[in-house]
Amino acid sequence: MAVDEPQGTETDDDDAVPGGVQSVDRALAILEILGRDGSSGVGEVADELDIHKSTASRLLSSLLARGMVQQNTNRGKYELGFGILKLASSIPGRLSLVGEARPVIEALAEEYKETVNLAVLREEYAVNVDQAMGPSTLATHDWLGSLTPLHATSSGKVLLAALGADERGRILKITKLPQRTAKTIRTRPALEKDLLQVVKNGYAQAREEFEMGVNSVAVPVRNHLGAVVGAISISGPAFRFDPEKEPGLIEGLKRAGLQVSASLGYTVG
Repeated sequence: MAVDEPQGTETDDDDAVPGGVQSVDRALAILEILGRDGSSGVGEVADELDIHKSTASRLLSSLLARGMVQQNTNRGKYELGFGILKLASSIPGRLSLVGEARPVIEALAEEYKETVNLAVLREEYAVNVDQAMGPSTLATHDWLGSLTPLHATSSGKVLLAALGADERGRILKITKLPQRTAKTIRTRPALEKDLLQVVKNGYAQAREEFEMGVNSVAVPVRNHLGAVVGAISISGPAFRFDPEKEPGLIEGLKRAGLQVSASLGYTVG
């Protein structure tokens, strides 16, 4: 004898999960699909998620009503809507560069046993807004809050290299290229050549250019728009710290820069 299903029992097509978690999960998956592919039809979404077309249509309709998706003119396919941009635009203002970078620079200092700084551009200088000290007894210099010249520091070079030619020229016209040590770059052509290498390599170095006996290397930190908003540097005594000879250091620093950038909404590619 057939047993009737209890009233109120829902099928997979009705997203039967406590609290509607499955519906939420599927809606987020749809947004990821549209973000990846640019646009998709109801059938394509249903096939990828292995759900009924009616379920996909219902979920897309809900997202459409909230402005999260929109229909384009390509046979009614769906794409991400302006509601997503509205939500995304509210994120950067709440994210703190220092807060997001803090655990990363602490980990770098612990791993490489040297001083790690986070710097940002302030007017015509690089200012160190956070610092993590390595366990070495020699890593005792406190750079927190220090204003440093852009042309003579690794962080400064990263920030300079990210500027447009006009803005870079304006800054250098004001600051000139003051000599800090015998190894400081003193001419504009030499600096521009160095900055081209920064862009090409994805990192900058300063070898006793700001302070004799100190080497440093820095990488950029980018925001959700891809703009460089900071630089993470590792510095140490020149007699023992040579970034290019330290196994894995530059790649590790690059990964750290990308990790902080990702936390600010940056995506590679």
